[in-house]
Amino acid sequence: MAVKLLLIALLALASSSAILASDPSPLQDFCVADLKSNVFVNGFTCKNMNDVKAEDFFFSGLDRPRDTNNYVGSTVTPVNVNQIPGLNTLGISLVRIDYAPNGLNPPHTHPRAAEILAVLEGELYVGFVTSNINNVNRLFTKILKKGDVFVFPQGLIHFQFNIGKTNAIAFAGLSSQNPGVITIANAVFGSKPPISDDVLAKAFQVDKNLIDWLQAQFWTYN
Repeated sequence: MAVKLLLIALLALASSSAILASDPSPLQDFCVADLKSNVFVNGFTCKNMNDVKAEDFFFSGLDRPRDTNNYVGSTVTPVNVNQIPGLNTLGISLVRIDYAPNGLNPPHTHPRAAEILAVLEGELYVGFVTSNINNVNRLFTKILKKGDVFVFPQGLIHFQFNIGKTNAIAFAGLSSQNPGVITIANAVFGSKPPISDDVLAKAFQVDKNLIDWLQAQFWTYN
């Protein structure tokens, strides 16, 4: 009986560890990423403490507007471990998003992070879609104005669309040093090599000619 209870407790512990999994917790004050290291681990190896500088924790320029003259009318400026090596093991990062009028940050997911977005200027229509629960993917949407905040749960498809007549700016915090991004249209229709048009035609229940046309388009990466 005691062995059974121990096994149940171990299984419960393993399950809870999986559920609470996120970026690794730091075991020291900091672990500045050595971006030049040839050692590959889940994250980055630490720079020698004697070589760490204040610049390893610094990034400048998020006050400057970005060019939104592209197919989607938006530009995402990331500040993650690749821009600030000192973010390594801290489990956080940041982005600035600029939107032209009618600019869209297309439906996408962050496989390793939840996101909290704050609007600094403009008016955005935002939303996310749940996973398939009882054969329903539920959509949550909101119109955000200056000073408003919205949360996108980890891994769920979400978007932002500038419905105002002026440029919009938002900042977003993410719960990973390297959250990753999968832009849905780019991944489905712009993968290299391409997904079979037979597969996509059946999945989307459309003619193969439409799939071929979509795969021939230029997909902007934000």
